Amino acid sequence: MTKQLITSGQRKQILRFSEDAFEKALNEACLEKDGAQRIIEHGDEFSLAVKNSTLALFRNLSVSDKFKNEQVESTYGYLSGYKKPIKVSDQIDILHGFWPGLKTDKVSQILKNYSNLDIPDWIEGLFAIIRPEFFSDKYGEELEEVLKALSKSRKEKFINYRENQLGPEYLRQTQKTITALQKITEQQDSDILILPAQFGIKHRGKSVRRARETFEQHEFGTNSKDTATMLITHLNRLQHYDDLWIDCSGDEFSGAADPFSYAPYFYFFFGRVKFFTYWFGSAHSFCGSVSGFSQ
Repeated sequence: MTKQLITSGQRKQILRFSEDAFEKALNEACLEKDGAQRIIEHGDEFSLAVKNSTLALFRNLSVSDKFKNEQVESTYGYLSGYKKPIKVSDQIDILHGFWPGLKTDKVSQILKNYSNLDIPDWIEGLFAIIRPEFFSDKYGEELEEVLKALSKSRKEKFINYRENQLGPEYLRQTQKTITALQKITEQQDSDILILPAQFGIKHRGKSVRRARETFEQHEFGTNSKDTATMLITHLNRLQHYDDLWIDCSGDEFSGAADPFSYAPYFYFFFGRVKFFTYWFGSAHSFCGSVSGFSQ
């Protein structure tokens, strides 16, 4: 469903609220002349602080209340050394080690284009993923190919608990994720796509369907294939039981009693990375959905 943009009437109301609130704050501050002058002298810094605070407030108040009870406090994070993605060129070298046929001649221009874009502050960096249908026109077969490479990258310390259950009767992508990836593929026209993304911490403690409900404009859940690709290029993500586990909210898995109400996830247990599914309404402090950005 297409989202409706803010109307001119709504914009005027919000601006009026903002002006009234700012004027009240200015009156209550009882600034002295010298103090007010110092604020004026730091005008750029002041404007940036107001902008950032206002953006945070907008994001907080504009989020849907739907499934809000499916969110818990979480302090889990990136324990194994991951902080941000490695250089795209290094990611590509890793992917070429598994699939030498990947064409990368357009990547430098794609990166130049991204340097001119306004990327949201929740983005951790740029990830290299592989375009849809590079391996197969069947999504499950593509995922199987990448999971095999993930197992090799982890020195065979990987278990797929959904082996032979990745056909369309079990697994599908959300429409939002399909649309976003189609758009990125059309824009970049490359075997390797560049995806601005975060590795789960933004949505830690949320159920998968709560995470989907709170996605910002142009944000979408990554699918299992692309998330596995990110794990291949970042071995320092998910190497410990207490690492934040990874929900793939761009996929839907069909449970026995409730069709397509489960979601895949990657987790670490007994020295291995494992791939399984669970009900999308369960909120756990140790899980977080990976998400990407598409303009």
